[in-house]
Amino acid sequence: MSSEIIILDFGSQYTQLIARKIRELHYYAEIFPYSISYEELSRIRPAGLILSGGPYSVYDPNALVIDQRIFDMDIPILGICYGLQLITYQHEGKVHASSEREYGRANLIIAKENPLLSGIKNNSVVWMSHGDKIDKMPASFMSLARTSNSPYAAIGHKTKNIYGVQFHPEVQHTVNGKKILKNFAQKICKMKANWNMKNFATGKIQEIREIVESEKVLLGLSGGVDSMVTAKILHEALGSRLSCVYVDTGLMRENETAEVKKRFRDYFSIPLHVVDAKDVFLSALKGITDPEQKRKIIGKLFLLEFQKKATFLGHHEFLGQGTLYTDVIESVSVNGPSETIKSHHNRVQEVLDLIQAGRVIEPLKELFKDEVRNLGKELGMPHEILYRHPFPGPGLAIRIIGEITEERLSVLRRADFILTEELHRHNFYGEIWQAFAVFLPVKTVGVMGDKRTYENVIALRMVTSEDGMTSDFAHLPNEFLGLVSNRIINEIPKINRVVYDISSKPPATIEWE
Repeated sequence: MSSEIIILDFGSQYTQLIARKIRELHYYAEIFPYSISYEELSRIRPAGLILSGGPYSVYDPNALVIDQRIFDMDIPILGICYGLQLITYQHEGKVHASSEREYGRANLIIAKENPLLSGIKNNSVVWMSHGDKIDKMPASFMSLARTSNSPYAAIGHKTKNIYGVQFHPEVQHTVNGKKILKNFAQKICKMKANWNMKNFATGKIQEIREIVESEKVLLGLSGGVDSMVTAKILHEALGSRLSCVYVDTGLMRENETAEVKKRFRDYFSIPLHVVDAKDVFLSALKGITDPEQKRKIIGKLFLLEFQKKATFLGHHEFLGQGTLYTDVIESVSVNGPSETIKSHHNRVQEVLDLIQAGRVIEPLKELFKDEVRNLGKELGMPHEILYRHPFPGPGLAIRIIGEITEERLSVLRRADFILTEELHRHNFYGEIWQAFAVFLPVKTVGVMGDKRTYENVIALRMVTSEDGMTSDFAHLPNEFLGLVSNRIINEIPKINRVVYDISSKPPATIEWE
């Protein structure tokens, strides 16, 4: 039996959060689509299985279900929200649409002592989000807890390690949610809390060496956190058999290329091959305004420039990529392969064609963003590198609404620099998940030096988030926003107005394009 918990995804917005919370408790968890086969699960033989929530109803004609044989595998199972209802439905209980939706905080009343809710006090606050509820509990189950609106807020099988909760233990609003998940992993699945970055780093370095053996790896990087940590762990494993290529697209932040060169020289002592392709990218993007077309052009040109450098550097048997676990999860939805991945992401087969051997090493593919930073700490990387704000693959191209020109890039770079400088100066940078400026091709009337002006607008976007999946705008002091606005308008020609984006995600996204 493997030492991991597998989470079956039924489309819940909180599925990734379940995995993150379990990993924070030092137990390893992975997410699979609900449609995983009985045979595949039998091969993996996980220590435990969690059925996520989801937006569906078990009584719908096209309801998502699992192979009934999974319940007989003698693997501990925990159903959350839809997962609870599915357990009920597939054990001949009854679920119906409630006349009263239960959304938000509720008080949990423990009905029977049990290992799942061990140490949880009566009236603990839990977070509900459901329209359906159990009407008739299966005969083989017993009620473990209730709320004022849910008589079966937690249930357990009488003889098997199968449990279900109507609430969401993975969200912060459930006060003792992590304790419940820990009880499942520790008391029910009998797992040891040995998932940590030190063990991961040691194991991953050894794994890379075993896969690559005496061959060489080619890594294309952006200078962001993910690619820098990828470069560091690959170099720890392979030394001089790693070649790093950085393509300067001309769409980078102010002084970005110089800083990337400095980091590789001063921090890592890793040779870096820089490709100056600014003119190529700007020429290809001339007159292009559609954001998806921009992404496609940038992605294609990046691959072409990377291929040229790869040919120059000679044969490499493996390609390194900084793929994160969120990218892996995003590639598979509950209904099959996702079509929503942005087109600038490297398609594996296209990249494989760049090198003769065509094999890919993805050291970070099991990690979330915060775990990547923790890995970087374990590898001794500086704080200033690990906690830089995320930067999109297409660069400033998707932060200029409309056509990309040298002048607009220059204006945007300077505005972005001013914003970042002031965030550092006022000690706000570490409180923000992501902060940047957006160039708007909208001209507005202004008055500067007793003269009417008709110039462009800069929008500021600053958000707080745990993982980028959801976010809220940063509630910064008006005095700070006013200072940044004044600096941008006073120091940058062609700008006479600054606005602040106060949208959350969802419904908005963090980036504008």
